[in-house]
Amino acid sequence: MHKLVIVIEQMNDSSAFDEAWPGFLHLAESMPGLLRETFSRVDAILFGKTLPGLIFELYFDSPESARAAMASPAGREAGRLLQQITGGRVSLFLADHKENTPGNIGENTPQNS
Repeated sequence: MHKLVIVIEQMNDSSAFDEAWPGFLHLAESMPGLLRETFSRVDAILFGKTLPGLIFELYFDSPESARAAMASPAGREAGRLLQQITGGRVSLFLADHKENTPGNIGENTPQNS
């Protein structure tokens, strides 16, 4: 499984963002091939220079299906709206998503997967 990870930086005034966010979600949720999504508000930054405020993850079967979703009309419009409502304070990346239980973590480390 692959996911499109969207990291949105903290904003001083989030009222315009909060107002436009449902429109972005509607577009993102209508992208073809979307399997599930998760949304996390960052409570605390424990270490690092980036200041994320929100992490949104969209899950797909493959990187190809994620790219096709982003290239779809809904994906292009969602990307345009995301840039607009964040003022460009956003990072996107694709990740090969693996899940494990604590007892199996050593079997699927990055060098073994």
